[in-house]
Amino acid sequence: MAEDVAAANVNRSYQLAASSIAIFTFLLFFLYPKYAAGQVDGFSYQATLIVMGVATFSFAFSSFYYYGASVGGRLDDIERARYSRRGDRLWLLGCVLLFLAPSLILFAVKLLVVALVWFALWLVYVFFVLRNFPRVQTAGKG
Repeated sequence: MAEDVAAANVNRSYQLAASSIAIFTFLLFFLYPKYAAGQVDGFSYQATLIVMGVATFSFAFSSFYYYGASVGGRLDDIERARYSRRGDRLWLLGCVLLFLAPSLILFAVKLLVVALVWFALWLVYVFFVLRNFPRVQTAGKG
């Protein structure tokens, strides 16, 4: 992986992690009072917070691996490719979970029909990713 591409991936992952933290904060600020009052489904709300936490840290870890891949001559090409593949996988996990969160929020606020539509779209996305990700992730060397 070229150093400039890896460096750009670091920035993208950090931006997604920051967006995830903003969404997490939004969930706490606006929905926690409703959760405490029993106006939202507690299980879905807590599941959403967990999903957002895992997504956020997945982006943070992917940033670390992309950064490792972007560091000049400290790693050989095989190890750089390994770091990039790990970054790709963690980035993908973060994206998949980030796209699951709206469904969970909709379930939490009891908008079941809309939540089911979002969840169905998420399942289509997961199928699409499973089918296409092996073709677009960083190639292994060695």
